[in-house]
Amino acid sequence: MRFMMMYKPVKDQEGGPPCEEDVSEMGKFVEESYKSGALLSTEGLQPPSKGARVRLAGGKITVTDGPFAEAKELVGGFAIVRLNSKQEAIEMAKRFLRVAGDGETEIRQLWEPSDFPA
Repeated sequence: MRFMMMYKPVKDQEGGPPCEEDVSEMGKFVEESYKSGALLSTEGLQPPSKGARVRLAGGKITVTDGPFAEAKELVGGFAIVRLNSKQEAIEMAKRFLRVAGDGETEIRQLWEPSDFPA
């Protein structure tokens, strides 16, 4: 099973990049996860001030440049993992949060071709 894990940090996302110590600790976690075959892809996201939201409502498209008012719900990074169960994904998220710090990780299973009828 593949899962997308989205990290929503508690701290202000408009700050700069993480400190060297945090990068090193996260690097070890990421390397271990890649080597085990669980981690397929991961990236951190730049601050929302550099982003935009594109919305379609009632046939009208609107574009809003960042930063965004609902900052506590913004995704700070993501990972795509391959694990055997949602419980394994939960355990991996717990390990990740111990490295990343205060925040929340949302876990969502990805659709697979086998989920659809032929």
